Amino acid sequence: MEPDEAQAMPRTRLLQFPGGVLELSSSHDPADDYGGIFLELHDSTAIDGHDEQRAVMRYTPTALGYLRTDVSGVSQLWDESEIRRLAARYGYDLAEIVVHDPASGRPPLARLKAQATRLDAEAVFVPSLEHFDEGEAPGSLVQRLDVVTVHPESTYSRRVMSPQPDRTPGGRRIVRYT
Repeated sequence: MEPDEAQAMPRTRLLQFPGGVLELSSSHDPADDYGGIFLELHDSTAIDGHDEQRAVMRYTPTALGYLRTDVSGVSQLWDESEIRRLAARYGYDLAEIVVHDPASGRPPLARLKAQATRLDAEAVFVPSLEHFDEGEAPGSLVQRLDVVTVHPESTYSRRVMSPQPDRTPGGRRIVRYT
């Protein structure tokens, strides 16, 4: 196609991004039924990852914060900022801080679990274990999310598995003859 023909064909810009554009082209000529989507890259090194100066997109896991108003009291804003600070330091995208007020009469963890499912969160950050009933990380929560406390800084991981020394990773039993 000649450069003049390319300019004559109308294009609609669908998306513009730092490395190029994505355009939709349609031909008004009945003899030429070609229409298509065109991806135009301005700098191919950004796609290949060879340019060290460019930012690289990385997956950032989602987390939630959780606190109870009756436990935080006047320190609620401080607790929220500490949750944000620790989540950022651990490399999480903190989507929301769920604030539970016991005066509402709702179950304490219902909204937290619903939000975790909706946002596909991987962790929940809390100021301390006192924000949970009985001062413990609830087992039903730890099965679904990593629970990270700010004070003391600790993680209750859902990925920890009990050791089974007499089993292989495939689940077969090891039999030793002596």
